[in-house]
Amino acid sequence: MHEKQRLRRTMMFIPGNNPGMMRDAHIYGSDSLMFDLEDSVSMAEKDAARMLVYNALKTIDYGTTELVVRINPLDTPYGRADIEAMVCAGAHVLRMPKTETAQDIIDCEKVIEEMEIKHNIPVGTTLMMAAIEGALGVINAYQIATASKRLIGIALGAEDFCANMKCQRTTTGAELQLARQTIVLAARAAGIDALDTVYSDVNNEEQLLYEARLIKDLGFDGKSVINPRQIAPVHSVFNPTQKDIDKAKKIVAAIKEAEARGSGVISLNGKMVDRPVVIRAQRVIELALVSGIITKEEVEAL
Repeated sequence: MHEKQRLRRTMMFIPGNNPGMMRDAHIYGSDSLMFDLEDSVSMAEKDAARMLVYNALKTIDYGTTELVVRINPLDTPYGRADIEAMVCAGAHVLRMPKTETAQDIIDCEKVIEEMEIKHNIPVGTTLMMAAIEGALGVINAYQIATASKRLIGIALGAEDFCANMKCQRTTTGAELQLARQTIVLAARAAGIDALDTVYSDVNNEEQLLYEARLIKDLGFDGKSVINPRQIAPVHSVFNPTQKDIDKAKKIVAAIKEAEARGSGVISLNGKMVDRPVVIRAQRVIELALVSGIITKEEVEAL
């Protein structure tokens, strides 16, 4: 399962030089795993890490978990080799770091396609994701988001962004507000996912929950995490509540009743239900289904 539209509440970073974490990463329940060949790997370990991740993807059964690899930029000595190895390994998505322009995406896609052709892999198999980590990338967010049909999402990288902006991370997130909103707007306009940055203090669950609620309110699809302990709290924020599900079920039932009557007007408890409310209700049911909170049979019985 590696289609463009899927659940991405959490994407857990796995350092590319840590075979122990690679072996067990999928058991913790993160929606996506992101094997990192870039920042978490020193220059001296780049080639070894690439081989470790390649072997892990080829030999470990990660089930239905989405497998993402953050490669090194193409303007480094490692970018092309990373792309070739990960395309061959069957990575579902390649994440482009420090994306600043649409051309960055176009250049990477050319290499991906070249490697797919070279190794007899159907062109288009390998999807892409862009990490936006600087002011220029934020300004170009929509152009980046629409630069390739392979793109499944764009993500904010806060540490590099703050360094570029000459500011510090704060508990309120004020310094990231414009970047976050711009990235969500670009993603929605392009019809792809928006993923938030990591929160690095694994012992501060209260702040993690604050950030998760904030970005959910902004419209993000999920958040990157660095530790298995962060998965459940983030999921608890993004999963619909029972109250949300019960309300959505009533709206979906009202939709079906209106369809059965041949009516284009949907009403619930005597009130007309507008299209945005219908879309939200359908999204809640979809989230509840893919999150395992309700079953397919329950949805079909509505």
